[in-house]
Amino acid sequence: MTAFHFDNSYSRLPEACFRRMDPVPVAAPTPIRVNRELATGLGLDADWLASPAGTAALAGNAPFPGAEPLAAAYAGHQFGSFNPQLGDGRALLLGEILTPEGRRFDLQLKGSGPTPWSRGGDGRSPIGPVLREYILSEAMAALGVPTTRALAAVSTGEPVYREQALPGAILARVASSHIRIGTLEYFYARKDTDSLHALVEHTLARHYPERRDSDKPALALLEAVIQRQAALVARWQLLGFIHGVMNTDNMLLCGETIDYGPCAFMEAFDPATVFSSIDRQGRYAWGNQPGIAHWNLACLAQALLPLIHSDSERAVALAQAAADTFGEHFEAAHRVGLQAKLGFTTRESGDDALVGELHELMQAAGSDFTLTFRRLADLAGPDPDGPGSVAALFTLPERFDDWLARWRERLAREGADPAERRAAMVRANPVFIPRNHQVEAVIQAATRDDDFAPFHRLLERVTRPFDYDPADRDYALPATEEQRVRRTFCGT
Repeated sequence: MTAFHFDNSYSRLPEACFRRMDPVPVAAPTPIRVNRELATGLGLDADWLASPAGTAALAGNAPFPGAEPLAAAYAGHQFGSFNPQLGDGRALLLGEILTPEGRRFDLQLKGSGPTPWSRGGDGRSPIGPVLREYILSEAMAALGVPTTRALAAVSTGEPVYREQALPGAILARVASSHIRIGTLEYFYARKDTDSLHALVEHTLARHYPERRDSDKPALALLEAVIQRQAALVARWQLLGFIHGVMNTDNMLLCGETIDYGPCAFMEAFDPATVFSSIDRQGRYAWGNQPGIAHWNLACLAQALLPLIHSDSERAVALAQAAADTFGEHFEAAHRVGLQAKLGFTTRESGDDALVGELHELMQAAGSDFTLTFRRLADLAGPDPDGPGSVAALFTLPERFDDWLARWRERLAREGADPAERRAAMVRANPVFIPRNHQVEAVIQAATRDDDFAPFHRLLERVTRPFDYDPADRDYALPATEEQRVRRTFCGT
């Protein structure tokens, strides 16, 4: 096997940040899938990971050489209410892999058994949440969204008991780090300024080294995280992605998407769309996500107050000024993304109104979010119904005609080559996303029939999201009324 180049900087932080422990072995682990492309990029031996020895290590039955397993401590605001102690309840950070290029990534096992923060749970995962996270996170990576990644999945050979007995599995997850807003909240709530300071220094060195020598490191960290989170949530909005559980313990300081429990991609456009079974008030609806991100970042600002300035009033003023920049960062990132989706390379004063009218039309028509924008890419090209067009499976209703005429007039003022414009719009508008009913079908096949072929097929399709092949048309279609999945669930 290729050596694992671990350098576990998080384990050198104060002991209050984690608890050291080993994964709990499982009965009979078998491989489900190894992400060979990701493994190669990390400098790992994909063949070894898929071997019996690699499977045993991924299941927690054998140690990874150089790993120092630990469960991390963190708190979090969950649906607006603060929980001062959460922590890794079913996951262990094995350590940090250094790639051949010197980049650093966490390697974590999710579903690896109970920890001191399991709150009476078994620390395991049914196979469904593992497959969901594998598919969704890899689809997001293919869509260009900063995200945690799935390195591998293994079944455990033993049941997990929820409402019923379900087959168990473990996900090997890779992230730039797993440091959350809730991680800093944990130490702020305990008035542990020393650990808070150590975490700020660690995070700056790891993710924002250009800000490490700032006169006010904690403020510099806050400003950097605000910019990353604004850009991240803008990407979610542009793709119709609904995270579903935007608690502060699920927001990473590195700016990557994490926790694919009750998430979903919107189909019929409606800003109030919610799928999460536990979001009964619609707090984390698609249209609310930017505001919730801003709220979460205000929680981060509060946690950093003791380090921002020794004078409390001055600390609040500086933190508030930083938090107030979220809106402009989000709007700038979102505007650039919308321009790309609509084929604009310049900005005109009427663009915002044009976008607003499009959203109104989409909502009134119940228009599919993904296919509407992809059809616009076709209509912006020289051959709207030619090869690669989605015209055969999706057309815009007549009520769009007046809007389309004004949009075409707007495009004409750009003077771009239609073929080049369509190619650019295609790069901004996927045709394949992991639709709820498709993901659910994959989970049911694996859970009920031990059949992973649908999982592999869907994964191969959604990780090539921009290239339409009519042979794969069923993967591009929205759910029928009979197929519709209206609720998604956390995997806990």
